[in-house]
Amino acid sequence: MCGLLGLAAFALAACENAPGRPGPGDVLINPEEIADFDVLFSRNCAGCHGSNGKGGAALCLNDPVYLAIVEDATLRRVSTNGIRGTSMAPFGQSAGGMLTEKQIEVVVSGIRTRWAKPDVLRGANPPPYASTEAGDATRGSAVYSTYCSSCHGPAGKGGPKAGSIVDGSFLALLTDQELRTMVIAGRPDLGAPDWRGNVPGQPMSSQEISDVVAWLASQRVPFPGQPYPAAVKPTGDKQ
Repeated sequence: MCGLLGLAAFALAACENAPGRPGPGDVLINPEEIADFDVLFSRNCAGCHGSNGKGGAALCLNDPVYLAIVEDATLRRVSTNGIRGTSMAPFGQSAGGMLTEKQIEVVVSGIRTRWAKPDVLRGANPPPYASTEAGDATRGSAVYSTYCSSCHGPAGKGGPKAGSIVDGSFLALLTDQELRTMVIAGRPDLGAPDWRGNVPGQPMSSQEISDVVAWLASQRVPFPGQPYPAAVKPTGDKQ
């Protein structure tokens, strides 16, 4: 009897070590069951927003100032539905993406938990995230000269510290709200200050931000991506 038990134990051990048997790390996980923030962020967000949310082609999510002005409902909506006409694609299944509502919530709560700092704006009175007043492009031109031209140049086409902010392709990829967000929160990953730091001791008002966004919007061109004149076709040698 003991011999039979020993043989059975040996057979079971042999099965456990059989060639081709999947190991603990080889078991496939249903993509909808992934609930780890690091995995979800790296696979869906880091390509544009940078590793650890530190910025890249898109704005820095690892920015306490940005997180202090944006609500979770906005983060949830944008993550789910994307932003039409821009490089921000929809990630929620309800909008054609791959993430479930639960996974969107994991991403949003993870961004807030890891990178927000509740006291980052202590003593400051930030402009509202969304515009509460109409902007005026004429006034915005003067606002731009005061707050932005020292870096982006007198016409917004690039200066000693920063590149063009009126490039047609750049403006075509951003909505007015995204421009407003960028003016308020800055781009710390690129050295661009928030609304308080363009002119020391002179933070921008909400109306000034709306005006400069209206001026930037007025610089959009009908056909972005075509900055050069049409090439002249060669006529060939005369016979």
